[in-house]
Amino acid sequence: MTSRRQQAGVSLIEVLVSLLILSIGMLGAAALQMNALKFTDSSTASSQASFIAYDMMDRIRANPDGNYTLASLAAAPVASDLRTQDLADFAANVTAMGGTSASNISVVGRVVTITIVWSDARAAGARAVDNTASTASTTQTYTLVSRVAINTGII
Repeated sequence: MTSRRQQAGVSLIEVLVSLLILSIGMLGAAALQMNALKFTDSSTASSQASFIAYDMMDRIRANPDGNYTLASLAAAPVASDLRTQDLADFAANVTAMGGTSASNISVVGRVVTITIVWSDARAAGARAVDNTASTASTTQTYTLVSRVAINTGII
């Protein structure tokens, strides 16, 4: 004959083991969601930097006579003409996305280099898939290099 406890079906230990397994799964799902949010934020910042850099490159191509060299965002001029308005817009856009003053524009001959630097501290704390600490630094850089037709005044 079987005892009354065996007839009851599920024991308390089985319920506790099931709850433990369920809670470990829920913690894993929560950690996965947190990392997804961190990497989505990082990806958004990278996309914004790309949009800002290409916008500025288009402005430089539209006004080939302007000297668009900008050593630092801190040196951005106050808008008074087309060139300074473009540089002021660039500085405002980079600052709005969280960019640092290390962002700059370099024009050497016909080669224009636009560099946008921002802090990515939120994603730097994320864990890799194998649960090791991420080696990513807290500073990210987007660099766009392109040749432009500089108007030399020669026909």
